[in-house]
Amino acid sequence: MHASLPDFQMPNDEQVHLAAEGFRLLADPTRVKILWAPPQGESSVACLADLVGAAPTAVSQHLAKLRLAGLVRGRREGTFVYYSAADVHVQALLAEALFHADHTDRDLPDHARGDLLPHTGPATQPAT
Repeated sequence: MHASLPDFQMPNDEQVHLAAEGFRLLADPTRVKILWAPPQGESSVACLADLVGAAPTAVSQHLAKLRLAGLVRGRREGTFVYYSAADVHVQALLAEALFHADHTDRDLPDHARGDLLPHTGPATQPAT
């Protein structure tokens, strides 16, 4: 059936592996919160720890795993490291996951195909 679709193409094994690894690392509420802050601007470990309500050592361990998976990057300035999302794809992935959660939580109808913007609601603003 899919062979008859002119533009259908399965992702290669490496892409599937990397995507699954990224999703595995995102399967933790603290990591989702950690990833939500950097797209809003660079953040230090101490700032992220305060934002997510976790100990700096725990946040540092989460960041190390997210960095190894290519989901965040760090910029060293003196003795501090400031973290940001690795690229716009990570930001979009997280935003879509949160939009989906918002739709599920509030029992909102699905979008018309291709009508994904603008989104409003909790997923468009960081929690305070």
